[in-house]
Amino acid sequence: MEDILNTELWQGRTLGDLLTLEFLASAAGSVLGAIAILILGWIISRWLQHRVQSLGKNNPQLDEMLFDFLASIVRYVVLGFAVLFVLNTFGVQTTSVVAVIGAAGLAIGLALQGTLSNVAAGVMLILFRPIKVGDFVEVAGKMGTVKQINLNFTELADLSNVYVVVPNSEVWGNIITIYSVNDSRRAEWTFGVGYGANLKTAEEIIRKTILSDPRAREEPAPFIQVTNLGDSSVDFLVRVWCSAGDYFAFKADMTRKVKEALDEGGVDIPFPTRTLVQAAE
Repeated sequence: MEDILNTELWQGRTLGDLLTLEFLASAAGSVLGAIAILILGWIISRWLQHRVQSLGKNNPQLDEMLFDFLASIVRYVVLGFAVLFVLNTFGVQTTSVVAVIGAAGLAIGLALQGTLSNVAAGVMLILFRPIKVGDFVEVAGKMGTVKQINLNFTELADLSNVYVVVPNSEVWGNIITIYSVNDSRRAEWTFGVGYGANLKTAEEIIRKTILSDPRAREEPAPFIQVTNLGDSSVDFLVRVWCSAGDYFAFKADMTRKVKEALDEGGVDIPFPTRTLVQAAE
């Protein structure tokens, strides 16, 4: 029995030492201190998180999403320090714990390279904000309205209102086209007429048809000129400015209306033809 009591169990202490009232009181104090540190750390982390979030909510010029992200980082950093303080209370060497966590983090990082690249890209998107919620964009071959930017992926609603998820590494690592930043856009068409057509008449019809639409802007000045002599047609290049919100409907409407106006004006619109000649037997 005496040998058992003299057996070393923890930090040079024997079983007999651990059963003393002094040690039990010390252990109870350490446990209560650890609980107090965890509770205090949790309260402080939540308070700091709300404070950082409120900065983004109370200042319209700041990005609320960015401050939500920073608030989460602040909270987990405070909780991490609280855990380290608890371990130090029980006599655990925190330097070794940090080293173990670092080694584990390296192993996890190597195993999750793809996921971490998405997270890194998400951080860059949130910090530099090349796009934001509500923008109409084209990224990674997908076009739609940005609904949400998370750490791992970006959510879009495409033209058919279909939910599209694009990994952040695909967003950050590719060209981003943002259609909704500018208030106006330049619509562009190419209209071909026959070589026998009166070019002046064709130009007047095209100009009158497009500029009579209230969506067309006279400033900057429209561009309507012959720019190509094709195999079977003389091509007019037409560029007219309009509101960004009217772009798609305006371009589609004018394509149909100009064709109908050219038909009414007797202007021939050619199309490729093929002549088949039967060889003599």
